[in-house]
Amino acid sequence: MNDAEKHLSKEDSVMATIIKQVPPFERYKASNYFEALTESIVSQQLSVKAADTIWQRFIALLSEKKVTPENVWEIPDQKIRDAGISWSKISYIKDLAKKTMESGILFEQFEIMTDEEIITELIRVKGIGKWTAEMFLMFAMERPDVFSYGDLGLRRAIQKWYGFDHEPTQEEAEKIADKWRPYRTAACRYLWRSLEL
Repeated sequence: MNDAEKHLSKEDSVMATIIKQVPPFERYKASNYFEALTESIVSQQLSVKAADTIWQRFIALLSEKKVTPENVWEIPDQKIRDAGISWSKISYIKDLAKKTMESGILFEQFEIMTDEEIITELIRVKGIGKWTAEMFLMFAMERPDVFSYGDLGLRRAIQKWYGFDHEPTQEEAEKIADKWRPYRTAACRYLWRSLEL
């Protein structure tokens, strides 16, 4: 068991049960934050399979298949639309590319910024809300202590495992999540996986 699993199992008997039943997850820190955010915008509200297909079509449009702000900015909007990406998402990824080229997004500073500072920076971009920013912190940056009440899957998993007869309120969910600090990200990942059981 790693430190997160030990802590979660000790502090929360429900989480101990989940950890025993769910296979461990792989860790992966993104090397290109712009690419990770662009992919998260493209994938919003899509099934994993549909998102993967559309993402591959989008990559194929890029010069040398490299996801850089400059390459994204150069693609005509209609070509992106033809790849299956909605007009609203096109405006979001172009806004992200523009703000990144203008150094509006301080990717190089992210490593020394707090979670809240990064969320504040990211939600300046059209189409990036708190949920997308929290997913970016959890998955692309592997920040260890993030909890996203805005995620429907997490709320459903908490309802299922913690015996609620209703979807937990933010206060109820956060009271449970407080026991998981400083490993709330790992707890969330186990809860997501637990929905597959």
